[in-house]
Amino acid sequence: MGGGHTADPPYGVGSGMSSTLYGLDNALESIGTTLDERTTCQELTDYVSDLVCDAAAVDLLPEDVPSIPPATDPDLERVATAGRAELLDPSDTARTLSLKALAEGHPITASVDLSGPVPRHVMTVPLLAHSRLYGVLLTVRNGPPFSDRDTAVTHFAARLAAVHLGHARRYTTMRGTVCQLQRALLSEPGRPHPNLDLATRYLPAGGGTLVGGDWFETVRLHFGRTLLALGDVMGHGLDAAVDMNAYRSMLRYIASTDLPPHRVLRRLDAAVAEDGNRRPATCVLVQVDPARGTASLTSAGHLPPALFAADGTGELLDVPVGPPLGTGAGGYELTSRSLSPEDTLLLFTDGLVERREEDIDVSLARLAALRLPPGASVEELLTDVLARLDARHAEDDVAVLAARIHRRHEA
Repeated sequence: MGGGHTADPPYGVGSGMSSTLYGLDNALESIGTTLDERTTCQELTDYVSDLVCDAAAVDLLPEDVPSIPPATDPDLERVATAGRAELLDPSDTARTLSLKALAEGHPITASVDLSGPVPRHVMTVPLLAHSRLYGVLLTVRNGPPFSDRDTAVTHFAARLAAVHLGHARRYTTMRGTVCQLQRALLSEPGRPHPNLDLATRYLPAGGGTLVGGDWFETVRLHFGRTLLALGDVMGHGLDAAVDMNAYRSMLRYIASTDLPPHRVLRRLDAAVAEDGNRRPATCVLVQVDPARGTASLTSAGHLPPALFAADGTGELLDVPVGPPLGTGAGGYELTSRSLSPEDTLLLFTDGLVERREEDIDVSLARLAALRLPPGASVEELLTDVLARLDARHAEDDVAVLAARIHRRHEA
């Protein structure tokens, strides 16, 4: 016996209130899992293509706006698709429906007249939340038209995605502000003496974490000496960046008294502990005396500096490690090391070397095992180290300082 096609479509999870609740719960779990807006858009298209349609796409506006005037034709960028790509071919109908959804602020559904036996249905839904428009969701399916439940679930998913897009853009703005603040604060470290060649870099992490409190500083001392400092305030975000600047300011003031490095750490630790409002921080100090060819080192919970010789071979320096700054416990000790104009000191934060699920000793050994080009300048050496350790893809912020006694050229 002949008859119409009665099988259920591949989308949907049955009928009734339970299926709707299932769809909404699924949306809450699967949309907005990161603070990356393109990932959120892809999660939205994956969700609706699995549940209510054969194909889906998200087109974003260049920036979120309160509304789109009906007469305008805004630029839309397609950032995510899912399902049968051939159903998403650009057409005047889809464009018109997308602009209508943006202008009116609610879902628009329509049937597309095709020559074949299977009808095609289109739904466009604005990505609208808290009176801000971010773009539009386009869904297409062959077969039965979209039901009221399909429209409600899709509208909920689009609104949920729009909320997360707002979070993502505010996060991006905040991260940019903090990053600019930190770059501004670090752009002008104190000038070392001319008898010291110096290179510094700061690389914010590229992942989902706000930039943190990594910092470096140099302080001119009497008799041609320079104090090098590098530290890492615990935590991330604006508060860590502000605390980082406070540490640098206190360090400059205390170091100006020309105390030995370990006593500078003691004073700094006591000042932070007495303040009580600053986050703990790790720090390593190195006082370089070019005239004597020595480096005096001390550490407050920080990783040891590396030293690269003239032939490019490296080693980790043995530095006594005291507690992080801010505990008030003190207990910092000093060690000295001879330093020639051919040696390059490398101070760094843990983001340079640490790898997830790897012992820190293994990470440090990787740095010490590098063989760098002999005769490279401090800038070239620093660039080489960052490239070989893939610092631009580090999981945490990276601050690095390279220093070398300036070689005097005979006339």
